[in-house]
Parts: sequence; structure tokens; C-alpha cells
Amino acid sequence: MLSVRVILGRVGPDNPSLGDGGQLSLQRRIRAHANFAEYVPLTLLLIALLEYTGNPPWIIHGLAVLLLIGRVLHGYAMAFTANHPFGRSVGIGLSLLSLLLASGLAIFRALIS
Repeated sequence: MLSVRVILGRVGPDNPSLGDGGQLSLQRRIRAHANFAEYVPLTLLLIALLEYTGNPPWIIHGLAVLLLIGRVLHGYAMAFTANHPFGRSVGIGLSLLSLLLASGLAIFRALIS
């Protein structure tokens, strides 16, 4: 959905096909999409590794739910609203929490193996 929002922001004769053309709404859409691409792949990879190494399902599901809620809040706040500080701050907080917890658990798992 985030990439579709960027594409839709580029459609039309007055909208840039490359860059943001100085349009604040398009900048927000681009950053929402880029932020997703910066955080989600690594976090999902860590969650997958934790599942592969035999962590309980409640840990895997908990991390995934944190990430999902965080990304939905952040993506909505960035790409669909002009100013939504709650969604943005709580969204990135939950996303970072899931990344940090997954990283910590992966390190712990590696040390005890």
C-alpha cells in the first residue's frame, strides 16, 4: 500500500516522475515507504531465525504483532495524514522494540548454543 501511495503521488502532469518535486505530501509518502524498507526486512529475518532455532510460538507471534502494529501506525501516520505524532512516535517505538527484542533474543540464543 505504501508503494501504491507513492505511485499515485507521481501520477498527473504536475507531479514529478522522479524525486519529490518539493511536494511535502509526496515527501511523506516516499519516506513512509523507505522507512518500511529500512526496518522490516531485518526484523522479519531475525524473527524467522528465532523461529528456526526453536523459540516458542508466543515469542515469535509477539514480536510479529509488535512489528505489525508499529508499521501500520507509522505507515498510516506518515503516508495518510499531514500530522499524526502519536501514530508516528508509537509506530516507530513498537517497530524498534520488536527489532531490539529480536536482536537481543538472537544474540542470547547464539550465546547459549
